[in-house]
Amino acid sequence: MHVKTLQSLADQGLLQGTRVFIRSDLNVPRDSEGRITNDARIVASLPAIRLALAAGAAVMVTSHLGRPKEGVVTPEDSLQVVADHIGELIGREVPLVANWTEGVAVKPGDVVLLENCRCNVGEKKCDEALSKKYAALCDVYVNDAFGTAHRAEATTVGIARFAPVVCAGPLMAKEIDALSKALGAPSRPLAAIVAGSKVSTKLTILSNLAEKVDRLIVGGGILNTFLLAEGHPIGKSLAEPDLVPECRKVLEILRRKGASLPMPVDVVAAKAFAADAPYRVCSVDDVAEDEMILDVGPKTAEHLARELKSAGTIVWNGPVGVFEMKAFSKGTEALAYAIAEATDHGAFSIAGGGDTVSAVNVFGVEDRISYISTGGGAFLEFLEGKKLPAVAVLEERAE
Repeated sequence: MHVKTLQSLADQGLLQGTRVFIRSDLNVPRDSEGRITNDARIVASLPAIRLALAAGAAVMVTSHLGRPKEGVVTPEDSLQVVADHIGELIGREVPLVANWTEGVAVKPGDVVLLENCRCNVGEKKCDEALSKKYAALCDVYVNDAFGTAHRAEATTVGIARFAPVVCAGPLMAKEIDALSKALGAPSRPLAAIVAGSKVSTKLTILSNLAEKVDRLIVGGGILNTFLLAEGHPIGKSLAEPDLVPECRKVLEILRRKGASLPMPVDVVAAKAFAADAPYRVCSVDDVAEDEMILDVGPKTAEHLARELKSAGTIVWNGPVGVFEMKAFSKGTEALAYAIAEATDHGAFSIAGGGDTVSAVNVFGVEDRISYISTGGGAFLEFLEGKKLPAVAVLEERAE
């Protein structure tokens, strides 16, 4: 994928004195008192802001926060808490500007935060008139919000159609580069881990990846449905029996191209979904009717780890067991360390999705994964093979 970048414009000295409009993803979690509980997205947005300021631009930043009603800005929807926190992090005041669609006063070398863009009527529908108003505010539009790249909204797609110059911010550029490297021209063997509670939510991903990968590893409720498709007993495990035919299609795609989907030889089973539930390790063919599979067994984990250690590229989306419960975390832990070890030895690894990122952090391998994606829904849609609207318009405007 080829897009213009904010860095390249800065390197060419093209930002001095310009009005730069940055669409960031500052949709941070907050507690009941409105306090930010995790500022990772804010921290990730700072390189674009600092780059534009250092280049002498007049900088405007906006984002969505929560799920506001268009036309109304409530205290809960306001970006004031975000503006205050950005100010603390960059060591200067960051004024919050309300009612900004008709014009923004900001001088070169200064930065303002524009109030929650999803409060503007027409934002989510990518209204053309609103998009043109946005575009009139700036000389350079920067999309640095990969987390919203799958949404065709006025601040992600509409403005990019009309702004004089359009480019990707540092975070967006990194995401595009990492995903292109992982699936566009991967080092082989290419291994993908797709896990989760339901096949139905990731069926398109499984089908798309089956055409690309050399090894496909599945886990969680998804694995249970594949076990059904292969004739194994799963007791009362979470599964979707009606999707067994779809799982068989995925298996057939893999077999046809000489790829593999390693099936477990042992599993960890329990009679209750609870952290303190008695459990046992048993053969995959020995699961009782009143038991549920909550993790892969140690022999399977060891085999999967060997498969991953020899991979050239690894895409990870989802833990293979209920890793939040210690008794059922060993499979995911083994895979996390195997991916880290493969990366240490030159493999390219990318992890994405909320549970996956949590697992990466729980097992302390965040510094040993090549790239951790910031975009949940956008990451999944990319894995599905879909064209992300916000990325597509960046490509179009780069021509």
